[in-house]
Amino acid sequence: MAWKRGSCAWAPDGSYFAWSCGNRYIQLIPWDRENGHLTLKAKIQNGQLNCPHRVSNEHCEACAQERGQPSNAAETLYKKYEDLPLHVIDCGDYVWSITFGSGTSYEENLSTMRQRRRLRFDKDLIVATGLQSGKIKLWNCLTGKIILELLDHKDIVRSLSFTRDGSLILCSASRDGTFKLWDLNDDGNMFKTLRTKGKWNYSCNWSPNSELLALSGNSKSIAICNVKKNYHIKELTGHYHDIVCCEFSPDGALVATASYDTKVIIWDPYTCDSLLELGHLFPPPRPIFAGGANDHYVRGISFSSDGMHLVSISDDGYVRYWNLENTSNPEQIAEYSNALCCSVSHNGHSIAVGDRNGDVKFYNPRQKVPSLQHFSRMAIRKCLDSTCIDHLHLPIRLKEYLKYHPFSI
Repeated sequence: MAWKRGSCAWAPDGSYFAWSCGNRYIQLIPWDRENGHLTLKAKIQNGQLNCPHRVSNEHCEACAQERGQPSNAAETLYKKYEDLPLHVIDCGDYVWSITFGSGTSYEENLSTMRQRRRLRFDKDLIVATGLQSGKIKLWNCLTGKIILELLDHKDIVRSLSFTRDGSLILCSASRDGTFKLWDLNDDGNMFKTLRTKGKWNYSCNWSPNSELLALSGNSKSIAICNVKKNYHIKELTGHYHDIVCCEFSPDGALVATASYDTKVIIWDPYTCDSLLELGHLFPPPRPIFAGGANDHYVRGISFSSDGMHLVSISDDGYVRYWNLENTSNPEQIAEYSNALCCSVSHNGHSIAVGDRNGDVKFYNPRQKVPSLQHFSRMAIRKCLDSTCIDHLHLPIRLKEYLKYHPFSI
């Protein structure tokens, strides 16, 4: 079977990077987030370095230079990252999706409830894999051993997403037409099944506050599910083809969608307004052409940690790094054919792009410090949604800025 789908993900704390490197295997590799590259152990095991990284319990000079640290001052950082193990995990089936999660088990008041639960988590880092058979397998990152196997989907699991508040709720999107919610604090109990208009589902993503859930598939619309309001679903329409990826901004004020219609659309998930469109084919295709085979399918997107940059990959062979305050042209661009997935590290220093061959490349974008005004907006939007902004006693122009409409003032 030919390689068709790849996936890559960063651990929430930046300590690990994982990608499905072809067939049924994933590589779980420790990452030096301080310096923005693989750890020395990972480089040596992957054949990138041939010299030993320790000589008589000290770093050799070559390895010290590779890390950009003086040899006599590198021991502390070495222990922090190099002690993490590297794993190549055999998932037993073709891997279509990967995500990381971590959290703490709930404390139960009743001893009987504690006895019923088989699994307990003490901030262990977990990696979940969605397989072609419909199974979901969860692994312990430190040991590389399987923790749990979730069985209910009947077809390929295309996307996985953990809540970001540590509650260990997992959402899965499958080609069987369903989205399912799993509670790992209840031994992986599947407690909710959601359906949208699409027959196939491609992507799911939790908002940072874990109140909203973005769901996409082949219905040409994105569904925003409000978990706090009895799973009420709103439809956002505007695409002309399948929506294969959706992601919330770091403050939860925006949601971006990537579609086969050559466009990326930035939405307000609370008001359902379309705020911005990023085109990948010029001139823009007519709806009938955008809805077919146009050779510019947008395969993936990922927000940067500053909330004002977005990475997109397309079948036209380019990786684009957009500045959302000036979208006339991408801020940076790189050639990469056959790209299938992309992900920005949580500190924004690295961009990982995987392809059909099971390879992955890392890019370091040029970074700028956002304005204090934008940081203030992000802080406010983490606490207030768009429907609350209009009730603030502020000038209209400032309210529009807080709602990212328009993107610049």
